[in-house]
Amino acid sequence: MVTGTHQSRDPGRTVAKAAAIRMVLTDCDGVLTDGAVYCSSRGEELLRFSRRDGMGVERLRGAGDLVVGLVSREASPIVEARARKLGLDEVHCRVTDKRAAIAAIAARRGLSLEEVAYIGDDVNDLDALRAVGLSAAPADAEAEVLACVDVVTDRRGGHGAFRDLAELILAARRSPRPHTGSPPHGDTVMRILPGPRARIRNIAGRAVGDGAPVYVIAEIGINHNGSVEIAKRLIDGAVAAGCDCVKFQKRTPDLCVPPEQRDQERDTPWGRLPYLEYRKRVEFNFAQYAELARYCQSRDIAWTASCWDAPSVDFLTAFDPPFIKAPSAALTDHELLRAMRATGRPLILSTGMSTMEEIDAAVEAVGDADLLLAHATSTYPCQPGELNLRMIPTLRDRFGGVPVGYSGHETGLATTYAAVALGAAFVERHITLDRSMWGSDQAASVEIVGLVRLVRDLRNIETALGDGVKRVYASEMGARKRLRRTPESAPVPVAVANG
Repeated sequence: MVTGTHQSRDPGRTVAKAAAIRMVLTDCDGVLTDGAVYCSSRGEELLRFSRRDGMGVERLRGAGDLVVGLVSREASPIVEARARKLGLDEVHCRVTDKRAAIAAIAARRGLSLEEVAYIGDDVNDLDALRAVGLSAAPADAEAEVLACVDVVTDRRGGHGAFRDLAELILAARRSPRPHTGSPPHGDTVMRILPGPRARIRNIAGRAVGDGAPVYVIAEIGINHNGSVEIAKRLIDGAVAAGCDCVKFQKRTPDLCVPPEQRDQERDTPWGRLPYLEYRKRVEFNFAQYAELARYCQSRDIAWTASCWDAPSVDFLTAFDPPFIKAPSAALTDHELLRAMRATGRPLILSTGMSTMEEIDAAVEAVGDADLLLAHATSTYPCQPGELNLRMIPTLRDRFGGVPVGYSGHETGLATTYAAVALGAAFVERHITLDRSMWGSDQAASVEIVGLVRLVRDLRNIETALGDGVKRVYASEMGARKRLRRTPESAPVPVAVANG
């Protein structure tokens, strides 16, 4: 067994390792199934399998010399029946020591552990993943697992993760020079993780960080203007665009509005009101948030909020959010940051209107475990000259691999695309039904049509960025054959006599 090799996560080396694989083993719960529990009307436990994974098994077995098997703690007869139906060569359920089981299978078949690939999703898979030649995890695996494996699939468990691994291995075996890092072919969407610094955060079943798809947060904020129906329409827009999460803002107005501003009158959708009264009208109460939480669940989208005070942290925690965000205004309120950290949820720190020294102090106050940073400029809308997008790689370098994203308040989409090209692991943009609506954040927001375009283009950009390993693609071979110039193919000069 080669130890410590999984930490390099070098793309070329990973594909070379994939080319050497002769046995592919998988966990079940969380890989071949989505990890959820479904019950029939008679109380029978059901499991959700993906036909994509079944085709992955078929394609591996079609290679002729690859062993394919299951090593799982599952005790369900459904799992064994499914494994037999797929024609797996090795079926081992009720396994308590996966590493030992894999070593025994390999020894019986005359294989070294470097010739074994294993895909798992939870901490009980770590010993096995560290022992084998090629380790993999679905996109929704536990963060500790995602941080240690060679490859992470874009698809989640039960949605084709095993198929992705199969295609990577088959593509690597087809490559005439696997050490060049040739990528998977066809419909494979595997990403090879770059660099030993890369860290992964797991948010609502989604990996966030190097090698994972960009996590897209649609910031509803207070653009709902106190209307649950407007909030639902904005949620619908975020779902239609393919966003991963919607985010609100939660304040306790009596704590957050400075005394000198409370009685200042403002023009509002309800007429001219004292500022404190206006702030109270745009805050949703517990029942309204409960209704929105149910609605987000019905639309299968995560939701959370930025918290501006300690009671708001307690309020939000009751809804079990996937993460909490500290707004830029709270970066220097270390007591509030520690209250957010005490919830045990991933924390995003927004860095607008802050000096580097203040950012350093905030990170030191909360630690970097389950921490994400959002580069931002707190101007609404922000002019391009003040976006300073090169802060994204600066923050990545300074904080040793903590995922860094971008919270944008500009008009237009081009600069958000640039943020992703510079390495943003997540992006957040304010959204609105109409930029001409009343409200302080509407003008710096993206309408739903623009949001659809934004997410579509971000997916294309992250695919186009690739892995930085130079290769010749199959689509280039025709032009290479016709057009490539070499010393042997260059025209021979013809002498011309003078006279």
